[in-house]
Amino acid sequence: MEKFLRFPISGSTFILVSVTNIALISQLTGTTTAIYYKSGGSATDVVTITHASLVNDGFRDFVQNQVLAALETSWTNVALTVAPPVAVSGIAIS
Repeated sequence: MEKFLRFPISGSTFILVSVTNIALISQLTGTTTAIYYKSGGSATDVVTITHASLVNDGFRDFVQNQVLAALETSWTNVALTVAPPVAVSGIAIS
């Protein structure tokens, strides 16, 4: 069963981010965190989350903990609504 994190976006709505096939979560800067997915062969998809400043890998740690929480829920709970420690302004897929 596919699982998702449901992120609130400032001034907008919610965006679902998959927690399936994650290879790595990395805080690139104080305001961006990337989730890398293994997508077959040597290809990698990346979801980049832009958020308010949070240092010392704080947002990465938050995302990792939310992924674990989502995976621990019942198979009938496919989307875990998260409450980030700072505002999220956007999510981009590449």
